[in-house]
Amino acid sequence: MTPRVDIVSSGTLSCNPFWGDVGTVRAAHATTTLIRDGDDCILVDPSLPADILESRLAEQTGLTPDRITAVFLTNFRPVHRRGLTLFPDVPWYLHEEERSILEPQLERVVDFASEGSDAEYSEEEAELELMRRTSTAPDSLSRHVDLFPSPGVTPGACALLVAGLRTIVVAGDAVLTGDHLDHGRIYERSVDPERAKSALAEIIEIADIIVPGHGNFAFR
Repeated sequence: MTPRVDIVSSGTLSCNPFWGDVGTVRAAHATTTLIRDGDDCILVDPSLPADILESRLAEQTGLTPDRITAVFLTNFRPVHRRGLTLFPDVPWYLHEEERSILEPQLERVVDFASEGSDAEYSEEEAELELMRRTSTAPDSLSRHVDLFPSPGVTPGACALLVAGLRTIVVAGDAVLTGDHLDHGRIYERSVDPERAKSALAEIIEIADIIVPGHGNFAFR
């Protein structure tokens, strides 16, 4: 059976340089995508708040949250995971490189915040607890869905490659929007611009259809 890819919610940027935006002009959210591959229902980047996401999931796919079998985060940026709590009983997958680099960083932040101070640091602790709740993603999430590492925007960002009649790459922020794709532009705040450029080039080379991190389907 050929896998199916649906946009649950098309993301947007708070400031899109290709639209003439100056400063923050809208609330940013990431694109949320559903991949159905046989009995597997993989939700990618649950960006909207849980109550809104639940409604959007029903509107766009006819599914309830209990039908989701796994959640995959293309990176650990907060805008990609606001709705995680809607799926408490399934794996929350993150690429190994993202986990191995960011978890020690969070641990150091929590340790530093707690040393010799009575100040609250609940936000940092919550981030670390959330990171520890995630699982390292296997190389293949289902029969037709494989990891496609695309580091650069974040240390271990990872897209998903969906093999069917056409090759679809759910790119996360490796391809920020359709405008960024058309102009060959990476995210200006990428932690490693050279790796981000390489990831963008690899996705362009292999994909027939791209799901950007903050936009709707883009075709090559």
